Amino acid sequence: MADRPILDARKVVKTYHTGAVDVHALRGLDLVVGAGEMVAVVGPSGSGKTTLLNCLSGLDEIDEGEVFIAGEEIHSMPDRVRTSFRGREMGFVFQAFNLIQVFTAAENVELPLLLNGVSPKEARRRGEAVLELVGLGHRLGHRPPELSGGEQQRVAIARALAAEPSIVWADEPTGNLDSVTAEQVMSLLRRLNGDGLTVILVTHDLAIARTASRLVSMHDGQIVGDEPQR
Repeated sequence: MADRPILDARKVVKTYHTGAVDVHALRGLDLVVGAGEMVAVVGPSGSGKTTLLNCLSGLDEIDEGEVFIAGEEIHSMPDRVRTSFRGREMGFVFQAFNLIQVFTAAENVELPLLLNGVSPKEARRRGEAVLELVGLGHRLGHRPPELSGGEQQRVAIARALAAEPSIVWADEPTGNLDSVTAEQVMSLLRRLNGDGLTVILVTHDLAIARTASRLVSMHDGQIVGDEPQR
């Protein structure tokens, strides 16, 4: 682990209020992740895995605690500043790919860059470069319906990488893929991690999780295990 953590979450609390019932999704959670780690978060349904990802990345608000990303406390930022920070420092990969169906692979990767103020020329250069990196340099002009599930997820990974983030969050990135394609996607993530990318991966699949360098187990909104894998 690097001297300065890329993620430092301290005493994070998140409670959902649903009518007369309070759901304690995160209960004073602490988590430190060093730059260049690949951490898999596992646990049963309802254990708080996705809530952890959403709260520690700043997609959702927290009720108590602090979350530092690259040394910056994200929950003290105004919404506009946090959104901009997230666009620069973080990438996201989701189970459902979340690609725009009428856009080409290149356009899907370029769009977040354009929204963050990158010039069209530079956005195109970066988009083509990261698609080449994930093995899709020959599919730049293809739209999602023309791509396989594995190719769509690689476009999503390229989109997450385009801004050269400090950390990539992946929520069930293999959930919609068959086992062979899932392993191909995980092999890509491991290769990128080997090049220094920090990855925090939420998965229900222990076989996938065990390919990460560190396994964090959750239960009832708390971390109950944290073990190196390799």
